[in-house]
Amino acid sequence: MWPICFGVSIGCVAAAVLAALIFKGGKIWKNKRPKLLQLLFAGVFLATVAVFCPIHIAGATTVLSGWRGFLLAVFNAIQVFAAGCEFGLVQENMLACPAALCGWYQAWTAMLFVLAPILTFGFVLSLFKNVSAYLRYLGAFFRDVYAFSALNEKALALATDIKKNHKKAAIVFTDVFEDNEESSYERVAKAKELGAICFKKDILVVNFKRHARSKALWFFAIGEDETENIDQAVTLIESHKNRKNTHVYVFSTKVEGELLLTSVDKGLVKVRRIHEVRALINRVLYEDGQTIFRSAWAEEDGKKCISAIVVGLGNHGTEMLKALAWFGQMDGYSLYIDAFDRDSLARERFTAIAPELMDEEYNGVYVPGEAQYKITIHPGVDVHSSCFGEEIAKLKKASYVLVSLGDDSLNVQTAVNLRMYFERMGIHPVIQAIVHNTRQKNALADIKNFRGQPYDITFIGDLESSFTEGVIIDSELENNAIRRHKKWGDTESFWTYEYNYRSSIASAIHIEARIQCGIPGADKTEETLTPEERDIIETLEHRRWNAYMRSEGYVYSGSKDSSSRNDLGKMHHNLIKYADLTEEDKRKDSRVGTN
Repeated sequence: MWPICFGVSIGCVAAAVLAALIFKGGKIWKNKRPKLLQLLFAGVFLATVAVFCPIHIAGATTVLSGWRGFLLAVFNAIQVFAAGCEFGLVQENMLACPAALCGWYQAWTAMLFVLAPILTFGFVLSLFKNVSAYLRYLGAFFRDVYAFSALNEKALALATDIKKNHKKAAIVFTDVFEDNEESSYERVAKAKELGAICFKKDILVVNFKRHARSKALWFFAIGEDETENIDQAVTLIESHKNRKNTHVYVFSTKVEGELLLTSVDKGLVKVRRIHEVRALINRVLYEDGQTIFRSAWAEEDGKKCISAIVVGLGNHGTEMLKALAWFGQMDGYSLYIDAFDRDSLARERFTAIAPELMDEEYNGVYVPGEAQYKITIHPGVDVHSSCFGEEIAKLKKASYVLVSLGDDSLNVQTAVNLRMYFERMGIHPVIQAIVHNTRQKNALADIKNFRGQPYDITFIGDLESSFTEGVIIDSELENNAIRRHKKWGDTESFWTYEYNYRSSIASAIHIEARIQCGIPGADKTEETLTPEERDIIETLEHRRWNAYMRSEGYVYSGSKDSSSRNDLGKMHHNLIKYADLTEEDKRKDSRVGTN
């Protein structure tokens, strides 16, 4: 029995360590994560029981005496964890242990005698930390609470800005673990500097209902696992749907996030899905989109040429390509977009997303009252290849460039190389490159070469700028979009259906650009438009709307009859040129397309 129990004891500890490694950072059931300390505690306890079993069971002659021996082994294991068991008990009862195993057995048992009290202390300390967190949370009973599902860089950036604007607000981080990783240690230290309350428990386990109903609860499902974010958001909505002053923000780019959050019964909870990629592109166009028009080339016919380049058709590049198609619809401007990606199927993949946008009937075809643009996708082109430089050299009138290759370092290097190519061509387009790391972005501001010549590259998308209260919670762009939406709908439908949200956001962005570009009537209300201005606004708005709807994947329904519209099939009867619209639909364009 001694060798068997010795092996079982070692196996229990090994299994606990292995389980901790396998399930590290993962969920297994009911959103609960096995903790390293808990697994080790269980493994060492079973191991300790195993080493005592031969002492108490070896001489058992009946089932009853066997159970008595097992219970005594459990009792001794409890004593070991409480540092109340003498090691002499083991030494005095090892006469029956095989001589070859005796030394190893005592050494292993001695190790368990040392390890068990340490684990007990750690376990008690962890319980104390949770109790301390709950006590602090109770102290925030009459304060607004901003609770985050994870402690990561995004959550810290947003929490820091919120705390700066709301000194009395309580910041809560859940699922917080103080491990030995440097990055984790730094995040915990920053959270403590904010005076945040840190729970080890999952956001769904912490009882946030113990809070003054007159005070606001803000939940942010902001972890790296988007599926988990969606699950957490749905559960939080269900748990708090009868509570006023409750807000749930879920960070997800997945389509199931849109579908689930649209269909779930929200009750009194205000729900918002944050599509980080689309939000960044919208913000860039709203706040800095005028540079795209200012950098356009003057043509001989008096028009200006926007020649935009998108390098990398990942998430950000694809969203920018789609957005440029409608954003660049402007009287007095022609629009050309060239996109590069190393994927040999890049053109086919984008066409699957927006089939009619790429259709030869519209792409590169200039019809009055229709969206006007030329999109060219260059598949199978690697930025490290000579082919890339050769293709860029053909774009003699490049005016705007976005570099989005999914890696900060590669984006910077490619942007620098592009500036080199353009200098050789004698042109100086606007170049923007995505850099998520705030420290790197700040360090790269106003970079110059060894002769002091500026590269003139703008770096966008860093976490500190992207995750602020003004961007996520109280966005000027969203407020303008709500005003647009209320011309034909209500505030609730704006937030409930992302179709409404995205459409109104695009409209608000384009109206701001029209005003900056000096389009006649752009800054007027519908009632004050002259007949000439009304015609200009309505035609331009319909061009923009056609390009926007096609960028969203919509196609013409095949009939001008409104009954042919099918939103499940993304089919719309009004995807036609302006002249073919009914007078009623033309008036909609001037109503929506004005201030």
